[in-house]
Parts: sequence; structure tokens; C-alpha cells
Amino acid sequence: MSFYNKFLTTFLFPLSEILIKDKMYSEFVKLKKTFSYDEAKLEKIQTKNLNNILINACQKVPFYKGLNINLKNNPFIDLKKFPVIDKSTLRDFSDNLISEEYEKNKLLKHVSSGSSGVQSTVFWTVKQQSQNRAIQMLWWHWAGYFFGKPVLQTGITPNRGFLKKIKDIILRTKYVSAFTHSNLDIKKNLEWAKDKNAFLAGYASSIYVFSKFSSENNIKTKFSGSISWGDKLFQHYKDLINSEFQVKIKETYASAEGLMIGAQYDLDFMYIMSPFVYVEILDESGVEVNDGEMGNVVITCLNAFAMPLIRYKIGDLAIKLPQNEYPSNRKLGLPLFKKVIGRDTDIIQTKSGNKMVVHSFTGIFEHYSEIIQFCIIQNDLSSILIQVIVERSFNKIILKNITEKINNYSLGELEIKFELVNYIPPTQSGKPQIIISNIK
Repeated sequence: MSFYNKFLTTFLFPLSEILIKDKMYSEFVKLKKTFSYDEAKLEKIQTKNLNNILINACQKVPFYKGLNINLKNNPFIDLKKFPVIDKSTLRDFSDNLISEEYEKNKLLKHVSSGSSGVQSTVFWTVKQQSQNRAIQMLWWHWAGYFFGKPVLQTGITPNRGFLKKIKDIILRTKYVSAFTHSNLDIKKNLEWAKDKNAFLAGYASSIYVFSKFSSENNIKTKFSGSISWGDKLFQHYKDLINSEFQVKIKETYASAEGLMIGAQYDLDFMYIMSPFVYVEILDESGVEVNDGEMGNVVITCLNAFAMPLIRYKIGDLAIKLPQNEYPSNRKLGLPLFKKVIGRDTDIIQTKSGNKMVVHSFTGIFEHYSEIIQFCIIQNDLSSILIQVIVERSFNKIILKNITEKINNYSLGELEIKFELVNYIPPTQSGKPQIIISNIK
């Protein structure tokens, strides 16, 4: 590792933990040790953590206390006594899902409209946030990153603020807004990365847009590694990114509610972060399917003590890999997904060639709790139709504000129409889809 890497890890990170109370690096060091354990020890950790979260919920969380669940000695059997919840549960019972051990106004509030187009609000402790950041950083390392390596990153917080700007400088990160990708901006950013042997990180759709532009314009930029999150890394995305940027991009699987679920490392399969999540794959009747069969992803978060998410149905489909199919040479003792279906999502285009990905819109709609769900339909290059399901507190000024923000990012190239609806149909697989492009 470089001198700068040693400077960060031995001096600057420990100092920052004292100054800003973010224990990300300490948690990162712990994680590296935890994930080095063998399969049996990792299973014991998961069992202990699952038991602790169930006891905590039944004793301290009003929503679960009211269910009078009788816990025995086996957390895997006890878990089945808990109801499956979803985003509507978070909306309807938000306060009752917060542990009595914490004051709501002292928790970290996270509002997000993820790739389903349905809003959710959760509350985290500072420790949980540090652990989640540490898990994400570990995934980056699995993809070839080390602290201090130059990074080209896409995201939806372009207004970085003081601490984020300092972080970007220290970690040599060029942060690129994913709200819209113009050809000129893509070219400039690829040119920036060209001679730096940089690491490429961001939303799968954003990285794909970069690789497509690079291919079409014969820009030869080699990255040292790459990692994606936020939306589905389709096979044609992966193929073009890998060939164009001479990398093997790693896919990760998390949710807007802070569930750090899985990631690729040495295999094409994703490892499941079993010390932090327990994954059930259920059929439409709520019965667990056999490994190797597809079903609905239901997650229990094992480090969310302030607002436990127990048996949370996140809206995805997945398949667990049967144990008799586990590769004998896998590096980690964690369980594996065979396939994560995720959600389908398209890209919005404009006449000038600018692109808007799913996060261009979720980054806007997450600020309007009056909108329950939305879906964007594009039939031509000059306009989009946005279907919305709204709360009673909704007013049409909200649509005006949203229109202004979309116009700002799309440079006014799109005519924006809204349609208030009572129901937005899912795709054939049963999953919500936030962007539907009918442009071929």
C-alpha cells in the first residue's frame, strides 16, 4: 500500500473518529476480522444477533410488544411468529416501530424513495450508520479499492456540504451528479480518470451510461476496479462495462432502508452478510421456499435496534444457492445467493442525448412524503408522463416544485405531464418498476 494509505489508516481516520464521532474505520477493521471466520462461527454470530434483535423488539418496541409474541429458545423458529411487514407498515406505524430505549429526535432520520418508487422512512443510530458505511467500504475493497486511491463516483448528493467536500478531498474522490449525464460531462470525467488508474463506483445505470458513451466515442479509459449499487446490474450493462473499462465490476445488493444484504467478491454469486441480515425467500403465501427456488426477499436486520426491521419484504425476487452447489474454493464462509432478480428499470433520454437514470427521480421524490408511489413513462424523446399515488395532504404545488427540479436537471428538454392514479401495476414478475421507456 502507498504512504498515503498508511497515513489515512494510522493517523487521519483515528483522528476523525475523535473529532466527528464517526466510527466507520473502527467498524471496518472489525468487519475484516469477522468475515475471516469460518462458516460455523459465522452461523453462531448470526444466531446470537437474531436472538438479540427479536428479544429487543418484543421488550422495547411498541408495535411488537402489542403482538404478545411468546419467544422460546430458537430464534429461527421464533422469527416465524412475527408478521411480514412492508413499506406501508413503515408509513402507517412509524412511531410505534421505534424502540422506547431511544428518543426519536436524537436518531438519524433517513427518507428515501428507492427504485420501487415507494417512499419509506427509517431511523438509525449513529453506530448503525457507521456499521453500514463500513460494510459498504468493505465491499469496495472486495472490488479492488484501497483507501486513498483516486475514485470517480456517481451519486445524488451533488451539494456535498462541508464534511462531504473534505471527505472527497481526503479520499481523492471526484463526485459526479447522477441526476443527469450530458455527453460533455461524461467526456470530461473520463478524461479526468484516464491517467489516474482510478476506481469507478456508483449506480449501475450511471456506470453503464459512461461505458456506452466511451464505446461509441472510442475513449480508452482503464479503471483499476469498479463497484455498483442502487439498481440492477443487467448482464448487458456488465458486459459492456467490463470490456470497455477493462475491469470486472462487482455488484452489491442493499436497500434504501439501510439493509446491507449482499455483494460479490471472488465469485459471480453474491455473499449474504449473515452477521447483519437474516434472509428468507418466501412464496406468495408467506411460506419459505427451498434453496434453488425463486421467491420474495424478506429481510430481518440484525443491527437495527432503534427501529427494528423484522421480516421486511423489500419487493425483490431472489434465489438462494443450494449448499451442495457451493464452490469448494470460495474465500468466505458466508451463505450465497444464486441470483437476485431485483427490479427492472429503464433510462430516460432527451433529444440532445442527455440521460436520466432512476436515481435522477428518486433523489427528487424522496423529499415529498405526500407522494406514496410514482412511475415515469416515456413514449417519445420530448416528454414524460409521471403517474403518482398521493396522500390526502397532497396539493398541486408539489407537482409544480417537482416539475421545476426535473426541468433543472433535464435542461428543460422534457414536457412533463402528471397523472394522479389509485394504482400503479407491477411488472409481470410482480415487482414495481419506476421507469418504463417505450423508446426503442
